[in-house]
Amino acid sequence: MTTPSRHPLSPLDAEEIKSARQIVVDSGRVPIPVDDVRFAYIGLYDPPKSLVHAHDRGEDVTVDRRVRAVLLLGPEAFVVEVVVSVTRGAVDSWVEVPDVRPNLQIEEAIAVIGALRADPAWNAALDRRGIVDKSLVQIDPWPAGTFGSDHEKNRRITKALAYLRDSPDDNGYARPLEGLLAYVDMGRGTVLEVVDYGVVPFPPQGGSYYPEDNGPLRTDLRPLTITQPQGPSFTVDGNLVRWQKWSLRVGMDPLEGLVLHTVSYADGGRVRPLVFRASVSEMVVPYGDPGPMHSWKSAFDAGEWGLGRMANSLTLGCDCLGEIVYLDDIFADEQGRPHTRPNAICIHEEDYGILWKHADLTSGRTEVRRSRRLVVSSIATVGNYEYGFYWYFYLDGTMQFEVKLTGIMSTMGVADGVAGANASLVAPGLAAPYHQHMFNVRLNMEVDGGDNAVFEVDTLRAPLGDDNPWGNAFAPVATLLETELAARRDVDPLRSRSWKIVNRATANAVGEPTAYKLVPGSTPTLLADPSSSVGQRATFAAHNLWVTPFAEDERRAAGDYPNQHSGGAGLPAWTAQDRSVVDTDVVLWHSFGVTHIPRPEDWPVMPVEYTGFSLVPFGFFDRNPALDVPPTTGAEDQCHGT
Repeated sequence: MTTPSRHPLSPLDAEEIKSARQIVVDSGRVPIPVDDVRFAYIGLYDPPKSLVHAHDRGEDVTVDRRVRAVLLLGPEAFVVEVVVSVTRGAVDSWVEVPDVRPNLQIEEAIAVIGALRADPAWNAALDRRGIVDKSLVQIDPWPAGTFGSDHEKNRRITKALAYLRDSPDDNGYARPLEGLLAYVDMGRGTVLEVVDYGVVPFPPQGGSYYPEDNGPLRTDLRPLTITQPQGPSFTVDGNLVRWQKWSLRVGMDPLEGLVLHTVSYADGGRVRPLVFRASVSEMVVPYGDPGPMHSWKSAFDAGEWGLGRMANSLTLGCDCLGEIVYLDDIFADEQGRPHTRPNAICIHEEDYGILWKHADLTSGRTEVRRSRRLVVSSIATVGNYEYGFYWYFYLDGTMQFEVKLTGIMSTMGVADGVAGANASLVAPGLAAPYHQHMFNVRLNMEVDGGDNAVFEVDTLRAPLGDDNPWGNAFAPVATLLETELAARRDVDPLRSRSWKIVNRATANAVGEPTAYKLVPGSTPTLLADPSSSVGQRATFAAHNLWVTPFAEDERRAAGDYPNQHSGGAGLPAWTAQDRSVVDTDVVLWHSFGVTHIPRPEDWPVMPVEYTGFSLVPFGFFDRNPALDVPPTTGAEDQCHGT
């Protein structure tokens, strides 16, 4: 079947999701009633890169639209990975995956809450805390982690924490039911154990962040209006976005969330590829309090919940400001049926200050250019936290990825107003444990083509000597990262460390290989001990950089199934092969994040904290690629002149 108008990387539509589900149902391989099957994942099975590139060159290629599904068959840990072709109506692959747990199911989490509300031991614990209206108890099911408990064996479990709301729309995190913890079998919806470590008094204050509870509100903020009378400078065709000299495809994966494909830059009549695929492959939030109530908390928000599944519908003037184009997300629910999440992705452009400027003191002529950037963003709410994911594209060829962290901290009640050594008091009687937010972004690079090499670049002081008599000399030193083990690297701000992705088959005007460099922010690595449960499961966060040769089945930094996994999957397993990463199709895995030492200013809702990195051209262009940016219209006298 030839479908020239359907791009291989177009997001799945509702009919394709319906078709994929029906192919699974009609296969005769489902051993349980169809209504009991849970589709833990349905997403596009990425086509071969060669087919994508051939299609983009205008060749007449056969587009075989394939779908990957993860089936959950029954309450036990029984998982099947299926690949079906909706073009051919066929099952291409059906693989049983033993002893793994897929991402937590939202419907099952709701059943967990219902099971606890009806459980006598749970209700007795509420009685001991003097709770009369039990409907006001907020129950949060959490991924349970792996700690050798008998509850974990052959089960998919959750651990549940609880909070008391004064009213249905109250901020429950102001009043934790400290000391109360429950183990629940998610698949069966049965309570396994209720643990009560003792009653801790409720903090005395509420935590409302609503405007009616935080007045008087400021009255001196005047309206800020962003207008583009001629419309935005970008175009959107399906999921293809073009802006200035950039082009990219935008999509949403149920687990990874926002995904970019085929990022390229038009330069001198050539379309030059930069990144084939970019996504958040995993993230983890490990908590640093060693007590029994919080030491196990280490949520893998991508692999255990799903950033795409938790994506918001965005609102003009609130989440996005300006002349906005939105993309909807068509996704499958846990029965495999399609739904539409409107406005899941926001695309707009915004002013970003000065792009370049010089005032020539001899001629008296000043030239200034304004910078602007294209913004592609989505926001996910995962329990108490919000994560905003922002890709920025600049006029000078720079790409940037930024995560904006906000929402409400996971809190703990403290007796006698003492937070202990591993938490901060944020309000009277209320503390928040120290924790980290560690992200890993997978970057399948193709700088000027498919074969790249990666160099680590440190800027070092030169030793005193005949060549450096005044002791002022320093220079960058580039080291080729030849194998996977050698490419396990960490940020070093004292050396201004960056990593350069080089195409040694192409050269710029000064005869050097074309390249982009990954410029990290000031970012930590995982603080948990390597032998700890989270240290073994989230090894990807033990280093800031990993480099692997491209492999289609290596997508998730902690492996495909981090939920209740014992550890060692993903990057540590793959890179143990120590494959060559020189002049090949490379994947960079960049781990970064923040170490959050909570402060009172983070309560009751946290102002945005930022983390991320940039991809900056380094010899990719022959000179400043933004010389052709025109002066600001209508302000010529101010922005340039003689």
